[in-house]
Amino acid sequence: MPLKTINPTATKAWEKLEKHYQEIKDQKMVDFFAEDTSRAEKFQLRWNNFFVDYSKNRINSTTKDLLLALANEVELKDAIEKQFNGDKINQTEGRAVLHTALRGKDKPQEVKETLQKMKDFSQEVISGAWKGSTGKAITDVVNIGIGGSDLGPQMIVDALQYYRNHLGVHFISNVDGDHVMETIQDLDPETTLFIIVSKSFTTQETITNANTVRNWFLKSASKEDVAKHFVAVSTNLESVKEFGIADQNIFPMWNWVGGRFSLWSAVGLSIACAVGFDNYQSLLDGAGKMDEHFRTTDFKDNIPVTLALLSIWYNNFFDAETEAIIPYSQYLQK
Repeated sequence: MPLKTINPTATKAWEKLEKHYQEIKDQKMVDFFAEDTSRAEKFQLRWNNFFVDYSKNRINSTTKDLLLALANEVELKDAIEKQFNGDKINQTEGRAVLHTALRGKDKPQEVKETLQKMKDFSQEVISGAWKGSTGKAITDVVNIGIGGSDLGPQMIVDALQYYRNHLGVHFISNVDGDHVMETIQDLDPETTLFIIVSKSFTTQETITNANTVRNWFLKSASKEDVAKHFVAVSTNLESVKEFGIADQNIFPMWNWVGGRFSLWSAVGLSIACAVGFDNYQSLLDGAGKMDEHFRTTDFKDNIPVTLALLSIWYNNFFDAETEAIIPYSQYLQK
């Protein structure tokens, strides 16, 4: 079933929030702390190793109560359940939004099989069992994709630097030839593996870059050698095979996984190669635990819901249209 279309601005909670905003809009942070010296304890959340301090926001207890009332009035709990149950809540495309199925405990069989295939493949590459066309082990892996097929994996590979192995992992997304050549100029075609990520295998930027790299590779190899140096994550089996990639080296994609969430699917193959499959599995497990927290925890103690409600508060009442996420760790810069 689709989501219920409840206009939040027509709710009683919204009307109360508008009046409440007028009452506190000119208060400064020092005023909030002077009013309630215990707010540091009131406005904090703890979950596993996470500590969320949201006491330095322009809210008080009334604000929180009204935002929680808004969540209940628009039936957010029902919407969350519909997502996890596989209802087609992506109403624009008429699709389910089930990236959570990739990292939960009860995974569909096709997901289990894909994860096993990713595990076997990444372990072969890391161990050196996977040989290139000249019998040499792989030393470098290059991911070719755009959007969620590039940004997510690249972010995770950078963030998990402490878990990196000996493989060099690189990313190509820009169709600019200079970007491509700068990435591959110091690589050895005999020891480089390319992962082409494109659901349709027709994405212009990705296929242009894939063909550029393939031509570079063929300067020192034959077409038959492509199968040992190129793999794909795609649904277009025919085009992938025409490119020269073997059937067994094609990993699936699903239309119920949105692009921004694709790193949790076979698109995360470059992550598994960079940090090892066990660490990639730990990443999935951690995300699965957060999914469970989001689904089952009361809204007043729910980290994702709390942060979302704060965003609604700032965006709609303070007209704050930009949200900054500023990590202290350089590895989280992306």
